[in-house]
Amino acid sequence: MNVLVIGQGGREHALCWKLRQSPLLKRLYCAPGNPGTKPLAEPVDIEATDLQGLVRFAVDQKIDLTVVGPEAPLCAGIVDVFAQHKKLCFGPNKAAAEIEGSKAFARELCRRHRIPGPGFWIYEDVAQARSFLDNRPDGPIVVKASGLAAGKGVTVCKNNAEAQVAVAECLERRRFGDAGNQVVFEEFLEGQEVSLITLTDGRTIVPFDPARDHKAVGDGDKGPNTGGMGVITPVGVLPRIATQIESQIVFPTVHAMNRENRRYQGFLYTGLMLTPQGPRVLEYNCRLGDPETQPLLMRLQSDLLPLLLAAAEGKLEEQQAPVWDKRVAVCVVACSEGYPGDYKKGVPIFGIDRVQQGPDLQVFHAGTSQRLGGDLLTAGGRVLAVTALGVDAAAARAKAYAALQQIEFAGMHYRRDIGLRA
Repeated sequence: MNVLVIGQGGREHALCWKLRQSPLLKRLYCAPGNPGTKPLAEPVDIEATDLQGLVRFAVDQKIDLTVVGPEAPLCAGIVDVFAQHKKLCFGPNKAAAEIEGSKAFARELCRRHRIPGPGFWIYEDVAQARSFLDNRPDGPIVVKASGLAAGKGVTVCKNNAEAQVAVAECLERRRFGDAGNQVVFEEFLEGQEVSLITLTDGRTIVPFDPARDHKAVGDGDKGPNTGGMGVITPVGVLPRIATQIESQIVFPTVHAMNRENRRYQGFLYTGLMLTPQGPRVLEYNCRLGDPETQPLLMRLQSDLLPLLLAAAEGKLEEQQAPVWDKRVAVCVVACSEGYPGDYKKGVPIFGIDRVQQGPDLQVFHAGTSQRLGGDLLTAGGRVLAVTALGVDAAAARAKAYAALQQIEFAGMHYRRDIGLRA
């Protein structure tokens, strides 16, 4: 098969790494890719948001399956564009991708179909949003930009004063552009966060092993939210809770989308809070999480390609359930100085060649570029995702952090407590 992967981050590097192992693969391309994907996939100089350019390439190169990594092209309707040209594209169509493209839509979907989540309130007018805060009891609340904000549109506020600042950032200062046209207030929930990624063709539902992302930039979950600072998988979820998650949240979500004529095919990411009252939906994403993808695919022993193909064709029931390595995987993200705020690009990276990479340890490139002479440079806020397998959390952590000690670039920072609670 000829396969095209769309995207240029750590998720796409991990997808290329896993797909390269498939005996079904003939040629692998990545558009636009990054220095980490180049040894694995032929680079294609087309941006992930150039839908017409991508479909022309898929037609010209006789691509059998296109796998979309990031959310922006999915929410823009890339699957629909490919379907118009009779090209198979893995991922939800534009109508289904709205489950991530609009947090307001996702919350209303949960309300309509009685899927458990926090209480919520949606506002477009800044005066009405401020009035809501003025008239509620002071205390913690979550403020979200409704649209796509690269994981940075969520602010967990300790009190109403902090929430007023978040509202100003969103609706007045327009920090998130059109993504901030609506603000969603959500009830603050306490408990343990878990990420569950499910592969579905709209009928058959295949949950992957649960993972735990670490969103805040600092140790101990301190500081602003990021796109994700690291992940551990699997995480312990009691069988009773796992059954609740599937029966009360995952299955009803897929069926709800079907009932609203938004058949969901692809990866459905459900961010959950395990509260004393039961699991609650924090958010949905219409694709693989990043950095959840990296440790999950390192633990996946099954061939990924036939699973993606079957989901895109609506034949997932014909596939056997995925087989997982029983070991633990830990992924730690190394970031640029200043991230998740402003950061410099073009900072030289040293030491990756000193890391002994293999099936149990990989350095996935998330935000890197390369000079003509071959020098590796930073090109994003999240730069590298160092991922390791170990017999337990301690062993996986030790391996990942030992590899990080060999890598350096000016201003590099990362959390020291990824997976520590396990």
